[in-house]
Amino acid sequence: MHAARNRPRRRRGASPPHRRGLVAALLAALCSALLLTVPAPAQAAPTLLSQGRPATASSQEQAGTTAAQAVDGDTGTRWSSAFSDPQWLQVDLGASAEISQVVLQWEAAYATAYQIQFSADGSDWTTAWSTTAGNGGTDTVNVTGSARYVRMYGTARSTGYGYSLWEFQVYGTSGGSGDPTLPGGGDLGPNVLVFDPGTPNIQATLDEVFRQQESAQFGNGRYALLFRPGNYSGLNAQIGFYTQIAGLGLSPDDTHFNGDVTVDAGWFNGNATQNFWRSAENLSLSPVNGTDRWAVSQAAPFRRMHVQGGLNLAPDGYGWASGGFIADSRIDGTVGPYSQQQWYTRDSSVGGWLNGVWNMAFSGVEGAPATSFPNPPYTTLDTTPLSREKPFLYLDGQDYAVFVPALRHNARGTTWADGSPEGQSIPLDDFYVVRPGTSAATINAAVDQGLHLLFTPGIYHVDHTIEIDRPDTVVLGLGFATLVPDNGVTALRVGDVDGVKLAGLLIDAGPTPSETLIEVGPEGSSADHGANPISLHDVFVRVGGAGAGRAGTAMEINADDTLIDHTWVWRADHGTGVGWETNRADYGIRVHGDDVLAAGLFVEHFNKYDVEWFGERGRTIFFQNEKAYDAPNQAAVQDGSTLGYAAYRVDDSVDVHEGWALGSYCYYSADPSIRQDHGFSAPVTSGVRFHNLLVVSLGGYGQYNHVINDTGSPTSGSDTIPSTVTSYP
Repeated sequence: MHAARNRPRRRRGASPPHRRGLVAALLAALCSALLLTVPAPAQAAPTLLSQGRPATASSQEQAGTTAAQAVDGDTGTRWSSAFSDPQWLQVDLGASAEISQVVLQWEAAYATAYQIQFSADGSDWTTAWSTTAGNGGTDTVNVTGSARYVRMYGTARSTGYGYSLWEFQVYGTSGGSGDPTLPGGGDLGPNVLVFDPGTPNIQATLDEVFRQQESAQFGNGRYALLFRPGNYSGLNAQIGFYTQIAGLGLSPDDTHFNGDVTVDAGWFNGNATQNFWRSAENLSLSPVNGTDRWAVSQAAPFRRMHVQGGLNLAPDGYGWASGGFIADSRIDGTVGPYSQQQWYTRDSSVGGWLNGVWNMAFSGVEGAPATSFPNPPYTTLDTTPLSREKPFLYLDGQDYAVFVPALRHNARGTTWADGSPEGQSIPLDDFYVVRPGTSAATINAAVDQGLHLLFTPGIYHVDHTIEIDRPDTVVLGLGFATLVPDNGVTALRVGDVDGVKLAGLLIDAGPTPSETLIEVGPEGSSADHGANPISLHDVFVRVGGAGAGRAGTAMEINADDTLIDHTWVWRADHGTGVGWETNRADYGIRVHGDDVLAAGLFVEHFNKYDVEWFGERGRTIFFQNEKAYDAPNQAAVQDGSTLGYAAYRVDDSVDVHEGWALGSYCYYSADPSIRQDHGFSAPVTSGVRFHNLLVVSLGGYGQYNHVINDTGSPTSGSDTIPSTVTSYP
């Protein structure tokens, strides 16, 4: 059997004269017959079932030729496989459907032999059609049968390349609507590794993941290491890039290690300043030598942890480190920052705090040292004005669920010290479990259907914006799930709605410039979300480093009352695709919403302003910044008559704003003669207030003339000594 193919139609001439009478007679007879014929029952027209559905493949040739691109409805994008046989591409229709036709639009690398296969469960397959005489172009295959999963299974290629499909389209009917319901829950994928105390060879598995991830700063690996409640002995979980380790209990004490969770810097010769993108959550530890080591820099949260001992934040040998963030944690012993330049700790309990280098901030922390900035450089708020902890995956009995902690006002200490935390438990069945290769159209359909989103570890190319317009939607990433916008789209946009929670995501700019990478609220948002704010937890943004990426603004906050709970927004200063214009991004975070609170704001290296604030009554607790290393000369960073763009600028229209513990550093390696008039810029009015500011010239590579506006002493020389202002105005 040959597939029917689209072929040019032959043009027909007029009928010869001697046949016209016969034709007329036949037409008259046919009309009479039709008038006497009883109409047959109407049949449902076949529907395109596959577009935007989850698609997977045996392999992909490169990052830009994913399985999802064969079901996106765009004949300019394609899936292509590795250069071997056999290979397959499959689509999940979401529910069983009656299949009537499959259309395959081949690129030049087509299959000469392949099968169309059906499955009810994605595991057991039957062959509905096959050929050994494929010749490319467009194959329209008529088939019959029921299936939820349909795949092309290729066994012979026409070229030395792989298999390549512009589009893979499945037609049929699905119980009436033609729009299958997306399922909730399901498997968490191969990069979520779940352990219990009886799992064999746990240490060997941890060591193998660390071997892959230790120095893979811009690699593709993503892992979540999840531990069921119980006691684990003799473990040392070393945590590398893009690795999340977490317990699955409701309390951190439900999952206990007689051992360590460790981050050190051996891979970088004892320098911890590039120990990014990793996390530890929801575990209790009894460290082997009494002190756990968590020597990290940005985007490496330590959340909901109970250390029954001390915590060392410096690498072995006390090399440089540039962290960091602790929240909702209890450290029974002393925290030793040692060489850490700065750190922010929120809503926690510590047995003591050893020292500080430039900027140590605390809010709502039991046992925190009193404010003494700049010597020692401690800034302490008794409570955190508003906080909501990050949602987390846990086991509710034997079933997975996501716990969403409640909003707290004037918070102090952990959420779990007095027993079960307050909040909401949402079963995993209410989440669409997103796997790599899923299209943005499918993700948006899941949200429209009323499902929350749980992204499994992986890298997701999105060719359309993911739109979160339903109130109280939870979007949770595991293992630093990474969204890459294609074609210059915004990766993720939240509507002007109550209570959306975004957590555990890395957004990585694509090579086509995006105007924004993430938007919270559309332009002009005005709804009051004070009782139930939108919140972002460990949502990180990157421009360049893993490849050329460009954007106008990395993160834009338009919705009022938004809560930013720890972020690192970074224009890369190293890696691939790095250069003043190569990974250009003028603005890091721009805030237009009113009553926005940022608790733990790390923003670095943008071409112009790192932070710009236009909304009223904004508050920031802790800010860490470096200006762009690669500014080629003074003219490149000239802001009119002002030397350099401020790291943190409050617009002149703002009447009320407040910030605590804000620091900016410069290292103008391309032109050390560059000068910044100031690190911070704000209107001079009694309602705009700052507490404990500092600027630092790193080794004399560039200098600041003032700290804020025209206040504060200039930096000078190469001794890397901060210039500080304790109160402004």
